Amino acid sequence: MDANQQAFCGSISASDRVILPLNMSILWKRTMLALLIVSIAPKKSDGELEQWCIADEQTPDGELQMALDWACGKGGADCSKIQVNQPCYLPNTVRDHASYAFNSYFQKFKHKGGSCYFKGAAIITELDPSHSSCQYEFHP
Repeated sequence: MDANQQAFCGSISASDRVILPLNMSILWKRTMLALLIVSIAPKKSDGELEQWCIADEQTPDGELQMALDWACGKGGADCSKIQVNQPCYLPNTVRDHASYAFNSYFQKFKHKGGSCYFKGAAIITELDPSHSSCQYEFHP
């Protein structure tokens, strides 16, 4: 393999197909999926996409719990609706509660520099995650 082939951090197979390392392959797939979703997502009449912030399904519960604790604490998210006997308490899972808290934070602070990152524990979706009596906020 010459220096040009090694420079891109992948390898070339005998059939001249680029073989990406596993972590690059996952990143590429996520990026392509995000681009596809953005390109087909319905736009509001003013051209703005409706976006919500939810927990990434691939994030372990322990990481989600730490991000959830931050969002509901120092982050300033409104977590009142994920308390016992409130409309978003069920399903009572770390992932569902984190999704609600992440979105609350994101909607509250997205126009003030806030993001939907949470150390990689969250992702943006254009599909409204609301369910039964639990309505997720959306602020244009």
